[in-house]
Parts: sequence; C-alpha cells; structure tokens
Amino acid sequence: MTSQPSVLQAVFDHIDAHADEAVKTLRTLLRQPSVSAQNIGLETCARTLQDLMRAAGVEDAQPLPTDGGPEVILGTEAGASPDVKTLLCYGHYDVQPPEPLELWHSDPWGAEVRDGVIYARGATDNKSGCLAFVEAAKAYRAVAGATPVRLKYLFEGEEEIGSPHLEDFVWKHRDRLQCDASIGLDGGVNRTSLRPEVHLGIKAILYIELRCKTLSQDTWSGRAQMLRSAPWRLIECLTSIADPATGVIKVNDWYDGLVLPDEWDEEFLRDELQHFDRQEFMRQMGAENLSTDDDFELLKRAHYGASANICGLTSGYAGEGSKTIVPAQATVKMDFRCPPGLEPAEQFRKLQAHLEQHGFDDIELLLINARKNPYKVSSREDIAQATFRAAQRVFGTAPVVHGVSIQGLIMLAIPHPAVLSGFGAAENNLHGPNENMPIARYIQGIKYAAAIYHEYALATTPGYST
Repeated sequence: MTSQPSVLQAVFDHIDAHADEAVKTLRTLLRQPSVSAQNIGLETCARTLQDLMRAAGVEDAQPLPTDGGPEVILGTEAGASPDVKTLLCYGHYDVQPPEPLELWHSDPWGAEVRDGVIYARGATDNKSGCLAFVEAAKAYRAVAGATPVRLKYLFEGEEEIGSPHLEDFVWKHRDRLQCDASIGLDGGVNRTSLRPEVHLGIKAILYIELRCKTLSQDTWSGRAQMLRSAPWRLIECLTSIADPATGVIKVNDWYDGLVLPDEWDEEFLRDELQHFDRQEFMRQMGAENLSTDDDFELLKRAHYGASANICGLTSGYAGEGSKTIVPAQATVKMDFRCPPGLEPAEQFRKLQAHLEQHGFDDIELLLINARKNPYKVSSREDIAQATFRAAQRVFGTAPVVHGVSIQGLIMLAIPHPAVLSGFGAAENNLHGPNENMPIARYIQGIKYAAAIYHEYALATTPGYST
C-alpha cells in the first residue's frame, strides 16, 4: 500500500474547499449547552454530536450509557486495509460553566462570528477538537476512500469535572476500544512562541473542599475579639498546607515518588526556553509578577511540578457597602496538580493525615475528585514522532514538547502510548469569558488531524510511504 504526497495535499485541498461546511457543523455543536458541572444539556449535546458524526459519514456513531453519568459517543473508521494500526481519537463534548456571563461580549451559546473568529463556550475546549478528527476522516474518505489508519472515536461528557465515570466505562468496553495509540486535540498553541504544543503526559488532579464552621450563625463584629473566626481559621489551615510565597506544598512526604524530568525532558525545556517571552506571557496573563525570576525553573515548574491552587474561597459578606459581622463559616475549593509518581488518592490520604497532625480536626475535608493515573510517554514512541512531524508539516514549525489531559484513565484499562496536542489560538480564553476559535485555526486543526493520521501510518504501516 502506498501513499503519494499528492494524496495528503488533496486531503488538505478538500478541507479548504469545504471549510464553510465544517464551520457550520462546528457552530451547530457550539450552540448546544453542555455544562457537566451543572448537568446542563449533556444528553441533548450527545445526540447532536452523534447526528453530526453520522452526517459526516461515521455511520456507527453511537451514544453509550455510563453508570450514572452522561453518555459516551463511540464510532469507528475501518482504515485502508486490515493490517493498519488503530489510533484512538479522544475528545470531550462537555464544557466549563460560562459564568460570569456579564463579561461575555456575546451569547456564550450563540457561536457568533466576528472578524473571522467564532466566540462560544467550548470553541477551543473541546468541541472543535472532537469535530477536527471527524472532518479530517471525512476528507480522507472523499479523496482516498478511507483513512490511512483505523480510527476509534471516544468523546465523553465529563472531562471538565474529572471524568468520574470514564474509567469504569472503558473497562466495560475495553475489547471494543483496544488501540495501538491515542491522540487528543484539546487546547491552544504556546502563548508566547505561538508554536503548537505536544504533551507526552499528564498531571492528575486531586480536587477537594475544606469547610470551617466556628459559630451557629454570623454575629456582630463587636465581639470579634472574643470569638474564633471561620475565615481566619481556614486561612491558618491553608498556610499550613502550602507556602503562599513559594508554592511549596508543606504536607509531609508530599513529593515522595515524584518522577523528575530526564535528559530528554530537559532538552525539550531548553528548546522551549529559546522561544519563551516572559514579558509577553505576563502581558497576556495580566500578571505583575511570576513565581520565580528564573525562566528555566518557571517552565520546569509548569510542566513537571506539583501545585496547590485555591480555586475559590467563600465567607461572610461581599456585597455593596459594609456589613459588620464575624462570619460563621468559610469554604475553600482547591485543586492539586499531581505529576507522574504522585497518585491523587494517596495524596488525599497524606492531606487527611496533615490536618489531623496539625490540629485541624475542626475543619471538614471533602474529596470532590481524584483523577487517576498521571503518566509519561517516551518521545520516541511512533505516535509522538508522528505528531511532531504533523505539527511541522501543518504549522511550519517544530512543536513545543512537554514531557508531561484525560487519556490517562483510558490507559488504566488499555495500556498504550497517549499524546495530547491542540491547535487553538494563543489567546483562546479557554475556561474564561469570550472563549474563541479563529476559523483559520480550526481549518488548520482539521489538517493537523489529517496529517497525524498520515504520519502515524508512515511510522507503523509497512509499504505506506510518501
């Protein structure tokens, strides 16, 4: 089986010729709310995605139930011949809540186009990524009759809340989902170099809530000197967990087992450092300072370091004017990013022990989610090399490679190398107001998916050549 250079170019040409159709399909999906955190619109969105996939030629696209969660959409592409490898295409159709709504310049579910940019929740994360896989396969079928590798689609509806039902689903359907490698397209390009990013691993997430209640009800602040304040007590607890100045987690044995970057990882970091623009990054983030003045250490922390982050803190009165009270209770939500070697369930037990040992038994600790299996894949894997080459081919530049988001759970049931990349704009406002996807970037993303199929076939199929 052979493939001439003109075949992939013909696929690219087909994608360009049908760009308006692809954009229309994406806007249809974006107009359907699908907020997993609030259980809004998930069933309808799953059926919308199924219909769009079938209309694109994925005849067996099918929503399958999970045990208590939203449906997972599965589908397949047979590939050009029986001896080709199988690539699992992972994505998620659920999105973050759009709030605060007042900061959006248009309806977050309107998929409005302004100056060639689509604005909608899910435009980058991750509805465009799901459909890029499907549109690339559609183009391949139109040009060559079939995709050069066998494809299996898995699009879930709970990624934004930690995929609590995905592991069980994959175990139940592992025979159907067997693959040689997997790829996800979820996110944007590097914020300062504008080069595509390729992630060869994932940090797992531990998400918790701390609750402190010191009084039966809010009371007059004239008695503050007599009472224990819930917010101050919670702040005391938080500063025992992590150093706010350095970010170092102070829980005993927290870093035990952490997998440190190897020589390949450090080489990737040095390459990224050459293109890192500190001032531009700070401008984009609206930041006055960063966690260290050492740019190499900064990138190392970002890609390989553990973190303790406060997502939200609630207590007392925060309305207009003044209200002189001692708040009765305080609550904080936190996420801990756990690199390879730090399993979230074990880190949660360490946190429990920390609270007990430091006398914080008056503070309630709740486990919201412990997303399993932080992982790391070798840069020498076929799927990694194929993604590097596809990025170079489509974007005209080598990607930024990070040695270390949900394929880790799939790998528990189906061991395989997994890679994550993306194609959104640098300032895509992922998870924020006015999330967006430039149309030109979306078309480029479809070509990226097609090039990954092509390059993976080159790496794995005897007789397939340029």
